[in-house]
Amino acid sequence: MCGIVGYIGTRDAFPILIEGLKRLEYRGYDSAGVALIGNNQELNVYKEKGKVSNLVERSAGHDTSGSIGIAHTRWATHGEPSSVNAHPHLSESGRLALVHNGIIENYANIKEYLKGKGYHFKSSTDTEVLVQLIEFVQQRFHLDLGLAVLYALRRVVGAYAIAVLDREHPDEIICARKSSPLVVGIGENSSEFFLASDALPIVGYTKHIVYLNDEEVAVIRRGEDITIKNLANSRDQVAPNVHDVDIDLDKLEKGGYPHYMLKEIFEQPRCISDCMRGRLLPSEHKIVLSAINLHREQLLNAGRFIIVACGTSWHAGLIGKQMIEQFCQVPVEVEYASEFRYRNPVIRKDDVVIAISQSGETADTLAAFALAKEKGALCFGIVNSVGSSIARASDTGIYIHVGPEIGVASTKAFTGQVTVLTLFALALGHEMGTISQQLYEEHIDELARIPEKIKQILTQNDSIRDIARTLTYARNTLYMGRGMNYPVALEGALKLKEISYIHAEGYPAAEMKHGPIALVDENMPVVFVATHHRLYKKIISNIQEVIARNGRIISIVTEGDQEVKALSSFVIEIPETLGTLVPLLSVIPLQLIAYHVAVVKGLNVDQPRNLAKSVTVE
Repeated sequence: MCGIVGYIGTRDAFPILIEGLKRLEYRGYDSAGVALIGNNQELNVYKEKGKVSNLVERSAGHDTSGSIGIAHTRWATHGEPSSVNAHPHLSESGRLALVHNGIIENYANIKEYLKGKGYHFKSSTDTEVLVQLIEFVQQRFHLDLGLAVLYALRRVVGAYAIAVLDREHPDEIICARKSSPLVVGIGENSSEFFLASDALPIVGYTKHIVYLNDEEVAVIRRGEDITIKNLANSRDQVAPNVHDVDIDLDKLEKGGYPHYMLKEIFEQPRCISDCMRGRLLPSEHKIVLSAINLHREQLLNAGRFIIVACGTSWHAGLIGKQMIEQFCQVPVEVEYASEFRYRNPVIRKDDVVIAISQSGETADTLAAFALAKEKGALCFGIVNSVGSSIARASDTGIYIHVGPEIGVASTKAFTGQVTVLTLFALALGHEMGTISQQLYEEHIDELARIPEKIKQILTQNDSIRDIARTLTYARNTLYMGRGMNYPVALEGALKLKEISYIHAEGYPAAEMKHGPIALVDENMPVVFVATHHRLYKKIISNIQEVIARNGRIISIVTEGDQEVKALSSFVIEIPETLGTLVPLLSVIPLQLIAYHVAVVKGLNVDQPRNLAKSVTVE
């Protein structure tokens, strides 16, 4: 949540900062702002409610000169979205400017203390408290800005990624992080540096990235090497670990699609192929995962798997649970990371804790992972973002390799996660001897065919759009599925909620008679994921129960189905596949339905209200 960009070098900073903010807008779009030390040595700050385009209009005609600056796009936590609450925030003297991601939990106490020292506050934010605290420490103890930031942060409780400017020292930016991501890009010969919440905004300028670790403070000076210190030990410097990051910039553009979400839905055949490349070897009937090879004994002797995740990743975990239990015969628990971290869970040393996160920065999932590591469990990460916090905290794991996902509503990350979980369950089951060779090979052959089958579904986009129009009137919708399709129903309902603002709930179809059926009438659309599987006859009975109460049925069925088709108002067919692999296909029409409903309603598909892509606060 929220996005930070910074630059110091020889170029004009403003266009670099604005371009970076636009690439980070998926992290927050309530307001945006920029602070620059101009050519006249003045600190110029421009802020505006709304999107980055509003900020560009606000700053037009004003002094945007200077080769050093910081910028921010906000997802509101403390204080409503407004130009006053937007970042950057200034200190009492106007000398310091600061941008911040995260939450300062003890800001109220610090604020009262500073008020007693004569400080005044204009905003409702915790961020303004932090910049005032830094100035207080700087002035009281006559410190340079780097030390003032370090000492001030020792009094702070909470999560943060910050960048600070001092107009009296126009050749440096101070930045720091704790439980919120921050990266530094190094230009050629240290003549320029780039700063951002993740690598996406700066990969067009440099591929050399330093990922700051928790409780590290970095001093970035023009023309000098980056200096990093730890909060707990300010005397010793930390050697920066420089990573080479390669991201295809073309993947950050819409490529002719009207929205990132539609582009990312249509990218799924290629993304799943990329995810399986080098891991699925159909000609040899083999799956190769280095994570299993490197930690074979711990994985083979696991007493239990615990999957921790949030949102869409949690739904992928529910599918992974069924596959691991089926193929490996090991019990699996799937936990909301936000609940798991606070309930003093029982974690044993023979447990394997799997953290699933698209961004690799999800605060609750990262905290749950830290708890597992503390208890001695093997920590296994499934993430998309290379070099992310969860990736670096993992003992081992698997990248999903689906490329940057910009649309806030996750699509290709979900199918990538399900693909990786499938490969993992099959490979581990084969090592354990708990899956027959025939079944193992059947799944390998069918996985290789999945990308082409998704392409077949995508050819129905126009007809799915027409079906989606019938949902635009709805105020509530039920999604039903059984077995592997129950998590798909949850995911379909979440997608509709996220971007169309229609209330939707997913249920196991058999649970409908235990409460949700009370909602069914002629105005209630009910979406059934009713593909051929061992519970097919059971779900037909559930459909009959809705029909008896005048509910309208939209069904996702296996190609050639006649029984469910005869009972449904609308039907979307998907190719036949193995029962365990159905979610990779059945979720595609549900993604398209949600997308088209939102488009017909004239809503912002890629940036739905109140949501942000990377949830880096609780």
